[in-house]
Amino acid sequence: MLYLRSLAFNLAFFLWTGAMLLAWLPGLWRGHETVVRGQRAWAGHVVWLLRRLADIVHEERGRERLPAGGVVIAAKHQSAWDTLIWHLIADDPAVVMKQELLAIPIYGAYCRKSRMIAVDRHGGAKAMRTMLEAARQAVAEGRPIVIFPQGTRTAPGASAAERPYLPGVAALYRGLGVPVVPVALNSGLFWPRRGFLRRPGRIVLEYLEPIPPGLPRGAFMAELESRIEEATRRLEAEATAAGAPGSVDNRVETGNQSYP
Repeated sequence: MLYLRSLAFNLAFFLWTGAMLLAWLPGLWRGHETVVRGQRAWAGHVVWLLRRLADIVHEERGRERLPAGGVVIAAKHQSAWDTLIWHLIADDPAVVMKQELLAIPIYGAYCRKSRMIAVDRHGGAKAMRTMLEAARQAVAEGRPIVIFPQGTRTAPGASAAERPYLPGVAALYRGLGVPVVPVALNSGLFWPRRGFLRRPGRIVLEYLEPIPPGLPRGAFMAELESRIEEATRRLEAEATAAGAPGSVDNRVETGNQSYP
């Protein structure tokens, strides 16, 4: 039954994604808001498919900790779910993503139109300046910035030593002067980053206490990592105690993903 439900979801997911990519093409010649509505519709239906076909639901905790307007959301990244969900629960998010994704036909055009923040991972200081310029524009427009501080999906149970927190989030913290909201989650237990099966259960996404501007870089990075990793371990343990599978793959995967 698990295999059949996973098969049904995976087929429906790719069919729905392909249909939306093609059906929403006229939106590329319209305004930014049209593409954002399409992203929200796409993500909303994926969440519906997860619930109906894979018996996966999600819960947000601590939403009251998320300030309105321009803010940096620094989220744990375990699954493709972590990238799509922000189109549904955040107001016009600017997601930090790797520049190579812009080269994907059609998909890259949607990312440009929705003003995602593309980063050249090999561009050094120039890439950081470009990222900050785009991030400042997003904050000025009152858009939340979503960044995955480890830069890639990591399996549940993987340590920060295996996949360290990268300097991009510190550059945003120092350069924007806005709070950073750490986010922990346990999505990798249900939608693994490598694997066919979609395991039933409840994904929990938890907003943690915001880190106010002004900390030294080292203190900020240590606090961010400590909060996210501790809360993620707690959520994983909670889900495992409720019957979710434990971590089976502690390898890490190069590259960050963001979906249209």
